[in-house]
Amino acid sequence: MQLILITGVSGSGKSVALDVLEDSGFYCVDNLPAKLMPELVNFLSTAGYRRVALSIDVRSGATLADLPQHMEQLQRGGIGIRVLFLEAKSETLIKRFSETRRRHPLSDGVLTLPECIARERELLAEIADLAHHIDTSDLAPNALRTWVKDFVGLAGTGLTLLFESFGFKNGIPLDADLVFDARCLPNPHYDPKLRPHTGKDQAIIDFLGASPDTRNMLGDIQRFVETWLPCFNRDNRAYLTVAIGCTGGRHRSVYMVDVLASRFGAQMPVLVRHRELS
Repeated sequence: MQLILITGVSGSGKSVALDVLEDSGFYCVDNLPAKLMPELVNFLSTAGYRRVALSIDVRSGATLADLPQHMEQLQRGGIGIRVLFLEAKSETLIKRFSETRRRHPLSDGVLTLPECIARERELLAEIADLAHHIDTSDLAPNALRTWVKDFVGLAGTGLTLLFESFGFKNGIPLDADLVFDARCLPNPHYDPKLRPHTGKDQAIIDFLGASPDTRNMLGDIQRFVETWLPCFNRDNRAYLTVAIGCTGGRHRSVYMVDVLASRFGAQMPVLVRHRELS
């Protein structure tokens, strides 16, 4: 069975992700109480279901704390589980709740909305450590759908390496494990002929590829990641996100992410995201 567990903070787009999986042929269950997960999965496996997606979050109440134990139990039984954790900046979540006028699941008439969001992050912290993260703060729904499809289509064995480009002017991605700053490299933005292009275009590839500083930084990042990958593997990490940023996130960081992804892609599962291009 291919089992995908969708979780994350309220208002981060879990319903969008679950809809994508349902459209892709998964049998989906939303808001499943955590304590029912082993029983339901075993039933679906016996019934012949091969692609299943479950959404479990803080609405499970006190039983949420037992979710890692239930996951371990299923894995011992031979069922592989991949966890997708959606999150967003607190200010973005507050704006979304205000726009939709929906009540936060932890709202009790005492906690404010920011306090509910903070409490929710605490309750989900243990599960978040087991998951592949997507920061939906500035992400369009169509981009989220694409990223979810990329996640599902990737082989689920071993550690998955994600390279993500971003612009510092829009903030560091919440899902980043390692962050590298490429703003010291030659900037194509200052050349009027290069400015309209992105790091995926040949003109930018030629410009940055000719820079010794760019080549040196690429080599340094590659060696650093290669050196520490075994440690992340020993820590039983399923996913590692390497974020590379420049000022706008359209030239230098995009080029470097594509180069590094091609270098590591022959060795292990690799995902690529260009936040500012999405």
